[in-house]
Amino acid sequence: MRAVAAIETRQLFDVVVDLEPPLATGGGRVLFRAGGGSFAGPKLRGEVVPGGGDWATFRPDGSMTLDVRLTLRTEDGALVQMTYGGRWVMPEEVRAEIGDPATRHLVDPARYYFRTAPLFETGARDYLWLNDIVCVGTGYPVEGGIAYRVCEVV
Repeated sequence: MRAVAAIETRQLFDVVVDLEPPLATGGGRVLFRAGGGSFAGPKLRGEVVPGGGDWATFRPDGSMTLDVRLTLRTEDGALVQMTYGGRWVMPEEVRAEIGDPATRHLVDPARYYFRTAPLFETGARDYLWLNDIVCVGTGYPVEGGIAYRVCEVV
Protein backbone atom coordinates (compact mmCIF):
# COMPACT_ATOMS: atom_id res chain seq x y z
CA MET A 1 0.00 0.00 0.00
CA ARG A 2 1.33 3.46 -0.90
CA ALA A 3 1.27 6.44 1.39
CA VAL A 4 -1.20 9.02 0.07
CA ALA A 5 -2.22 12.45 1.22
CA ALA A 6 -4.99 12.67 3.78
CA ILE A 7 -8.34 13.89 2.51
CA GLU A 8 -8.90 17.51 3.46
CA THR A 9 -11.75 19.89 2.74
CA ARG A 10 -12.36 23.63 2.62
CA GLN A 11 -15.68 25.43 2.60
CA LEU A 12 -17.04 26.16 -0.88
CA PHE A 13 -20.37 27.68 0.20
CA ASP A 14 -23.46 27.38 2.36
CA VAL A 15 -26.74 27.00 0.49
CA VAL A 16 -30.36 27.27 1.59
CA VAL A 17 -32.97 25.74 -0.72
CA ASP A 18 -36.56 26.90 -0.28
CA LEU A 19 -38.89 23.95 -0.79
CA GLU A 20 -42.39 23.83 -2.18
CA PRO A 21 -44.91 21.35 -0.71
CA PRO A 22 -43.74 17.78 -1.42
CA LEU A 23 -45.37 15.59 -4.07
CA ALA A 24 -45.62 11.91 -3.07
CA THR A 25 -45.48 9.84 -6.24
CA GLY A 26 -45.86 6.42 -4.59
CA GLY A 27 -43.55 3.57 -3.69
CA GLY A 28 -41.70 5.69 -1.14
CA ARG A 29 -40.79 8.31 -3.77
CA VAL A 30 -41.32 12.01 -3.08
CA LEU A 31 -40.46 15.07 -5.15
CA PHE A 32 -39.26 18.01 -3.07
CA ARG A 33 -39.34 20.89 -5.57
CA ALA A 34 -36.97 23.84 -5.17
CA GLY A 35 -38.75 27.17 -5.03
CA GLY A 36 -35.59 29.27 -4.86
CA GLY A 37 -32.93 30.00 -2.28
CA SER A 38 -29.45 31.41 -1.97
CA PHE A 39 -25.81 30.39 -1.57
CA ALA A 40 -22.70 32.20 -0.38
CA GLY A 41 -19.07 31.28 0.11
CA PRO A 42 -15.55 32.65 -0.18
CA LYS A 43 -15.36 32.29 -4.00
CA LEU A 44 -18.95 32.48 -5.20
CA ARG A 45 -22.44 33.54 -4.20
CA GLY A 46 -25.84 33.87 -5.76
CA GLU A 47 -29.31 32.34 -5.91
CA VAL A 48 -30.92 28.94 -6.37
CA VAL A 49 -33.05 29.06 -9.52
CA PRO A 50 -36.60 27.76 -8.90
CA GLY A 51 -37.52 24.55 -10.68
CA GLY A 52 -35.01 21.92 -9.58
CA GLY A 53 -35.59 19.50 -6.78
CA ASP A 54 -34.90 16.28 -4.94
CA TRP A 55 -36.39 13.10 -6.36
CA ALA A 56 -36.06 11.34 -3.00
CA THR A 57 -36.77 7.76 -2.07
CA PHE A 58 -37.72 6.82 1.48
CA ARG A 59 -36.43 3.40 2.45
CA PRO A 60 -38.39 1.05 4.74
CA ASP A 61 -35.94 1.82 7.58
CA GLY A 62 -36.98 5.51 7.49
CA SER A 63 -33.80 6.73 5.79
CA MET A 64 -33.86 8.79 2.61
CA THR A 65 -31.84 8.44 -0.60
CA LEU A 66 -31.32 11.79 -2.31
CA ASP A 67 -31.26 12.50 -6.06
CA VAL A 68 -30.98 16.28 -6.37
CA ARG A 69 -30.66 18.55 -9.40
CA LEU A 70 -30.44 22.31 -8.93
CA THR A 71 -29.41 25.29 -11.02
CA LEU A 72 -27.42 28.02 -9.33
CA ARG A 73 -27.12 31.57 -10.69
CA THR A 74 -24.02 33.40 -9.47
CA GLU A 75 -24.21 37.08 -8.54
CA ASP A 76 -22.61 37.92 -11.91
CA GLY A 77 -25.22 35.90 -13.85
CA ALA A 78 -23.37 32.63 -14.56
CA LEU A 79 -25.45 29.43 -14.47
CA VAL A 80 -24.07 26.36 -12.71
CA GLN A 81 -25.74 22.94 -12.62
CA MET A 82 -25.38 21.25 -9.21
CA THR A 83 -26.25 17.58 -8.85
CA TYR A 84 -25.82 15.33 -5.89
CA GLY A 85 -26.79 12.09 -4.31
CA GLY A 86 -26.65 11.39 -0.65
CA ARG A 87 -28.16 9.77 2.39
CA TRP A 88 -30.24 11.10 5.24
CA VAL A 89 -30.25 8.41 7.92
CA MET A 90 -32.81 9.21 10.61
CA PRO A 91 -32.78 7.08 13.75
CA GLU A 92 -36.25 6.02 14.84
CA GLU A 93 -36.20 8.35 17.86
CA VAL A 94 -35.99 11.51 15.67
CA ARG A 95 -38.30 10.53 12.78
CA ALA A 96 -41.45 12.04 14.29
CA GLU A 97 -39.70 15.35 15.02
CA ILE A 98 -38.15 15.51 11.53
CA GLY A 99 -41.44 14.52 9.95
CA ASP A 100 -43.22 17.47 11.58
CA PRO A 101 -42.65 20.77 9.67
CA ALA A 102 -43.07 22.67 12.95
CA THR A 103 -40.14 20.92 14.66
CA ARG A 104 -37.83 19.51 11.95
CA HIS A 105 -35.55 22.57 11.95
CA LEU A 106 -35.13 22.29 15.74
CA VAL A 107 -33.64 18.77 15.69
CA ASP A 108 -29.91 18.79 16.48
CA PRO A 109 -28.02 17.62 13.34
CA ALA A 110 -25.80 15.51 15.60
CA ARG A 111 -28.83 13.21 16.05
CA TYR A 112 -28.88 12.04 12.40
CA TYR A 113 -26.57 11.46 9.42
CA PHE A 114 -27.21 13.74 6.41
CA ARG A 115 -24.40 13.73 3.84
CA THR A 116 -24.20 14.57 0.13
CA ALA A 117 -21.64 14.45 -2.69
CA PRO A 118 -22.22 17.47 -5.00
CA LEU A 119 -20.77 17.81 -8.49
CA PHE A 120 -20.96 20.85 -10.74
CA GLU A 121 -21.21 21.55 -14.47
CA THR A 122 -20.94 24.93 -16.15
CA GLY A 123 -19.78 26.54 -19.36
CA ALA A 124 -19.21 29.92 -17.67
CA ARG A 125 -15.54 30.79 -18.17
CA ASP A 126 -15.00 32.26 -14.69
CA TYR A 127 -16.38 29.11 -13.05
CA LEU A 128 -14.92 26.32 -15.20
CA TRP A 129 -12.85 25.25 -12.20
CA LEU A 130 -16.09 23.94 -10.63
CA ASN A 131 -16.24 21.25 -13.34
CA ASP A 132 -13.06 19.67 -11.96
CA ILE A 133 -13.68 19.48 -8.22
CA VAL A 134 -15.31 16.94 -5.94
CA CYS A 135 -17.33 18.12 -2.95
CA VAL A 136 -19.03 16.77 0.14
CA GLY A 137 -21.84 18.35 2.06
CA THR A 138 -23.69 18.17 5.34
CA GLY A 139 -27.41 18.90 5.37
CA TYR A 140 -29.97 20.02 7.90
CA PRO A 141 -33.56 21.30 7.75
CA VAL A 142 -34.36 25.00 8.12
CA GLU A 143 -37.75 26.70 8.27
CA GLY A 144 -39.29 26.36 4.82
CA GLY A 145 -36.49 24.32 3.32
CA ILE A 146 -33.17 22.59 3.61
CA ALA A 147 -29.61 23.87 4.02
CA TYR A 148 -26.18 22.46 3.30
CA ARG A 149 -22.59 23.32 4.03
CA VAL A 150 -20.71 22.31 0.88
CA CYS A 151 -16.96 21.72 1.08
CA GLU A 152 -14.46 21.15 -1.70
CA VAL A 153 -12.21 18.11 -1.30
CA VAL A 154 -8.66 19.48 -1.75
